[in-house]
Amino acid sequence: MIRFVTAVLAGLVATLGMANAQSALVKRGDYLVNTILTCGNCHTPKGPTGDIMDKAFSGFLQFDEPPFKVTASNITQDKETGIGNWTDAQIRTLLRKGVRPNGTPIATVMPTGFYEIITKKDMDAIVAYLRTIKPIKNKVPDPIYKMAQVRQIFPGAEKPYTEAMFSDRIKHGFYLATIGHCLECHTPMVKGQHDWAKDLGRGDFEFPGPWGVSVSRNITASRTKGIGGWTDAELKKVITTGIDKDGNHLKPPMGYPYYAHMTEEDIADVIAYMRTLPAKE
Repeated sequence: MIRFVTAVLAGLVATLGMANAQSALVKRGDYLVNTILTCGNCHTPKGPTGDIMDKAFSGFLQFDEPPFKVTASNITQDKETGIGNWTDAQIRTLLRKGVRPNGTPIATVMPTGFYEIITKKDMDAIVAYLRTIKPIKNKVPDPIYKMAQVRQIFPGAEKPYTEAMFSDRIKHGFYLATIGHCLECHTPMVKGQHDWAKDLGRGDFEFPGPWGVSVSRNITASRTKGIGGWTDAELKKVITTGIDKDGNHLKPPMGYPYYAHMTEEDIADVIAYMRTLPAKE
């Protein structure tokens, strides 16, 4: 009897341990998806006042570029129009390699070339959180590929980071800015490709949408065209509120509604990394 009770208690402890671990993964995934990754920025429909939350992650933003015409996918757990039938491995493959379950490469506007760097634990957390998103039936238009998709891996993001690397503020800031694909938007694209060596952080990437056309700004150390003359406080304000040092309100798709929920430490580390970007005029 004592052995039986002991075995039952041990089983309960193990079950609770696994449940707590899963809960922690989902919490971390929630934080990543809804802050620095800004997944809802493309995948959640928008109204005049922002995200339409009862349709969260059901697909939205359209991109009509020389290489493709695509719509951000439905990433809810709907089995017919979302990713409810995808395995965890298939989700990881899409995020790390840019390949759908049917073997088709995803449009390069999806920043999978920035996601190779994601730690194993964070990747597990992202997948765990995606599994909690309620299913919403919404069929987005099929993608149209006008030319072969040439996937670019962001320099420095070729393989997963380890959590031990987070102790270095600059490396941690680089990690966050990379999984947040900041330099994807703030580096111009020519014929579907970025010139990281020549144009890194120079801005001038145009984003048409319901807001009109917004143009990403220069975020390099240039004091005339970039953020070299900005204080850390001014950078934090524009990142978290979308209001620049001159009082101008930034248009979407700048992700300040999401970044506002980042921790103080994470924001500080992103700014510390941004300070290292060489000036581009």
